[in-house]
Amino acid sequence: MEVNGIEIKDLYQIKALSDPRISPDGEEAVFVQTVMDKEKNDYLSHLFCLDFESGCNTQWTFGEEKVSSPRWSPDGSQIAFLSNRTGSTQLYVMNRNGGEAEQLTETQRGISNPVWSPCGKKIVCVVRLKKGEALQVNEGKEEGKIKPLAVSSMKYKSDDRGFHDDRYAQLVIVDVSGKEVERLTDDEHDYTLHAWHESYIAYSADFEENKDFSFASGLYLLDMENMESNKVTDEQGYYGGASFSPDGKYLAYIGHNREFENATQNKIYLYNMETRLTLPLTEGMDIPVGDYLNSDSIQGTSGAGIVWSKDNESLYFIASDRGNTILYYAHIEGAVCPALFEEEQHIYGFDFFSEDQRMVLAMSKPEEPGELYTLHVPSGQIEKMTEVNKGWLSSRQLSSPEMFMLSGGDGIPVQGWIMKPVNFEKGKTYPLIVEIHGGPHTMYGNTFFHELQLLAGKGYGVLYINPRGSHGYGQEFVDAVRGDYGGGDYQDIMAAVDHVLEEYDWIDESRLGVTGGSYGGFMTNWIIAHCDRFKAAVTQRSISNWISFYGVSDIGYYFSEWQMKCELDDIETLWKHSPLAYVKNINTPLLILHSEKDYRCPIEQAEQLYIALKRDGKQARFVRFPDSNHNLSRSGTPSLREARLQEIIDWFDEYF
Repeated sequence: MEVNGIEIKDLYQIKALSDPRISPDGEEAVFVQTVMDKEKNDYLSHLFCLDFESGCNTQWTFGEEKVSSPRWSPDGSQIAFLSNRTGSTQLYVMNRNGGEAEQLTETQRGISNPVWSPCGKKIVCVVRLKKGEALQVNEGKEEGKIKPLAVSSMKYKSDDRGFHDDRYAQLVIVDVSGKEVERLTDDEHDYTLHAWHESYIAYSADFEENKDFSFASGLYLLDMENMESNKVTDEQGYYGGASFSPDGKYLAYIGHNREFENATQNKIYLYNMETRLTLPLTEGMDIPVGDYLNSDSIQGTSGAGIVWSKDNESLYFIASDRGNTILYYAHIEGAVCPALFEEEQHIYGFDFFSEDQRMVLAMSKPEEPGELYTLHVPSGQIEKMTEVNKGWLSSRQLSSPEMFMLSGGDGIPVQGWIMKPVNFEKGKTYPLIVEIHGGPHTMYGNTFFHELQLLAGKGYGVLYINPRGSHGYGQEFVDAVRGDYGGGDYQDIMAAVDHVLEEYDWIDESRLGVTGGSYGGFMTNWIIAHCDRFKAAVTQRSISNWISFYGVSDIGYYFSEWQMKCELDDIETLWKHSPLAYVKNINTPLLILHSEKDYRCPIEQAEQLYIALKRDGKQARFVRFPDSNHNLSRSGTPSLREARLQEIIDWFDEYF
């Protein structure tokens, strides 16, 4: 008897757990649970508390709201968090023993990233403000009047914020008892807040006046006693994720010096607060610090970054390694080793309690959306603490990905995975869909991926690999795609197709499909313009023309120079790498999916491709998603996420 695989509607069943934070006494942990609400057509999230002794989970907030960033006060008596329950995101505190949460702010623009003062009487946050703008403003709107947008900078829009409004991420400080809010900064620079120890606040910022050609993020220490800032990093790189040792002698931070532009692997550095000397702590690791694993089922994450032990000599962090994210241990003397390594895991959040050497992990696996686990560090004993997704998963049949290695186009080792269709029957043949990730500097791996399971549940085999350009395989590998889009990476993907056709006799070679988004959309376009092996294709939020992309993307002019290794005056190179240049070679029926407010890969990229295909009488369908940006498949409006998946399934079903 056939059993049901994953369905589109299961998006509404997934309970996404994130941002676990252990109380100062180690007795419990707060975390965020996020769900997609079909009726509200929105995301709802709430605070929950896990009691370690009993294993019970208790919901702490209710209602139709989005909650994020829970942070314990230093004495553990209160929890600060953010909520949009009044319409805009504001700062709240809740007593650990219960009672109604108290709203501390009424800022018009909302608040992000709360950090407690060491004394527990103040909280520093980030608010987007104009220079000189008051914190609490009631701006009147002129009815019926549309104002023009005048810009004089190149970085005037971004995919996450839309068009810029001359507001910048500024530091503000909130008095918890008096509810008074004051600005710490008042200028035209963006601040990223990290940590507070004694009188020092660690933050990152770029103070260059002409930011159009500045791509640095320096790390600074603000001394609250004299309100002076001192720079920690000298290099023109990206630095952040800073965390003080408990005794304040060290500041550990994450970053790189842009040796390979945005393909550079993150490292951890250790700054001695007394000597002001910096030690590169993870220089010997040829994998990136941080979580680069792709998933469409994790919500509300807040990168754990660096977590210190109270011994002031050891710290923990996550790194991405060959399709896994691994919890690492590092000592201030330079020793670095895995603290937890399992074969299939995606750790995307954690916290540490030194007294009994216990970790709480937010972790996903290929057949399991994120759950919370505890890890006893010395013994390696791990225990599952939540099963919030067990109920609905018990009625679903999942496909277990099988990992394999192959030789890429020029013999380079490449890692991939293949999923059999749900209800697989030996002796039968099945169509295969090739999925290509975005980035390109991210990776596929051992995490729950709703879209991949959906395809398997609909009777498709699924192939996904990490071609050159992906993270997790060393600096040389991740840098290998720059200047060579459509070259070695194309060879890697096609070598993987050849590999699985040779190894798995259940794949029907006459029924191959290909799809991907962003860089994966570019590669989908490129593949069908350079071969006729695929019976149908779906390109999503793609790039088709590097020449126009240069000027229309929010990152176009510098991303193109970094990735294509050429400027706009080298039209020949940009056009050579553009799928649009080869549109007459495309014979594969193509579904084009694109968001109308995608400023990363603007919709004109899809429009050009669609019109060129139709002009040549090719089979193509174009679907536009209103009021959506580049992240539609991960955090878009629920009904549009449904529609997107239905379009993909219907398109492949039509041709297979």
